[in-house]
Amino acid sequence: MMDPFLAGFELRDVDADGIRIRAAIGGSGPPLLLLHGHPQTHATWHAVAPRLAERFSVVAMDLRGYGDSEKPGGGEGHAHYAKRAMAADAVAVMRRLGHGRFAVIGHDRGGRVAHRMALDHPGAVTRLAVFDIAPTATMYAHTDKAFATAYFWWFFLIQPEPLPERLIGADPEFFLRTHLEGQSKTPGVPRPELFAEYLRVYSDPATRHAICEDYRAAATIDLEHDAADADRRVEVPLLALWGAKGTVGRTYDVLATWREKATDVRGHAIACGHTLQEERPDLVLAALGDFLR
Repeated sequence: MMDPFLAGFELRDVDADGIRIRAAIGGSGPPLLLLHGHPQTHATWHAVAPRLAERFSVVAMDLRGYGDSEKPGGGEGHAHYAKRAMAADAVAVMRRLGHGRFAVIGHDRGGRVAHRMALDHPGAVTRLAVFDIAPTATMYAHTDKAFATAYFWWFFLIQPEPLPERLIGADPEFFLRTHLEGQSKTPGVPRPELFAEYLRVYSDPATRHAICEDYRAAATIDLEHDAADADRRVEVPLLALWGAKGTVGRTYDVLATWREKATDVRGHAIACGHTLQEERPDLVLAALGDFLR
């Protein structure tokens, strides 16, 4: 089945060691993995992936719990949505497709999965790019009123089940539209057809529960894993891009936060909000072209 959003890409369900992951696959060349954030799906790469596929074998996957990937229960201690588990999915998908080593680009939650992947699977990751995030442990450790107000969902979605699930379920479209419009600083982003796609999957109660479990894991088991690895560093080149008009860029010295976590860091701000690949794909492609060359 061809992907309706990523021109020239084939949609495939891939067995990631027992978890079914939906992936869009296209292009040829060195392997490159794209990981989306919340509340997006792999469709967020619609303006970037086809261009990258001119040079790379691109795999854009839906994280477990998101899009059309499988949505397991949270598990004890939210372990099924630990970034460790989600990173293992991604590595398994790439190996299943014949890619033992690959570059990875992650936006938002996908960037957090990619960060954990580079620590847990250093032999698999050749280069790492993260979009509009500072490290999870850093952001929680430096939380203040301004950050908690701007990123309220970090503290809302982690509340015990079923409070956030039921409240969002009362009007998913309103919650989703408010969230996306608050983060994008570019009129018309996301495009109507993309919003409709995000709403399609967000309307599924299983998706909403999985998203809450993702955030609950970030506030619990992920922090435990981060603390255990506090002295470790990502050893491969790391590119950090962030939105100059977004909360992360206003709140943190983004490069400094990543230089605490990686040995080879470069990057810069892009004139947009949170969703770089949708708001300024031209500048994203230019930055990636230099980094991945």
